[in-house]
Amino acid sequence: MTISKQKKDALKREMEALAIHDSDLIEKFILGSGSGGQKINKTSSCVYLKHIPSKIEVKCQRGRSREMNRFLARRDLCEKIAAKTRKEKTARARANEKIRQQKKRRSRRLKKKILEDKRKHSETKSLRKRPSEES
Repeated sequence: MTISKQKKDALKREMEALAIHDSDLIEKFILGSGSGGQKINKTSSCVYLKHIPSKIEVKCQRGRSREMNRFLARRDLCEKIAAKTRKEKTARARANEKIRQQKKRRSRRLKKKILEDKRKHSETKSLRKRPSEES
């Protein structure tokens, strides 16, 4: 799968806007690892990028293509540098934070409050029921 010209141009504009130059990058190709059979372990398709001024490092091995991994690594680098300069969380960081919050154990006080709220809600619902016709 190749990368469209529009996507390449958009990435180039984003890199220019963030003042990222190819001369500031250290790019290495590393032997791949993980699932994918013997071929992935023989080819150097994993891309390692380091931005020298900011000392931000990115490793990318999402696809089997070296060209696609180069593009994705540069895009990830731009995202990290933008987040650092603008001091805002990226979508990926927000998603990780959300998962961490979901997995976090609830305190006893919070559990007690939740149960109390459930009890109150059930009482209000029971008052909505029609009166039984028992004589």
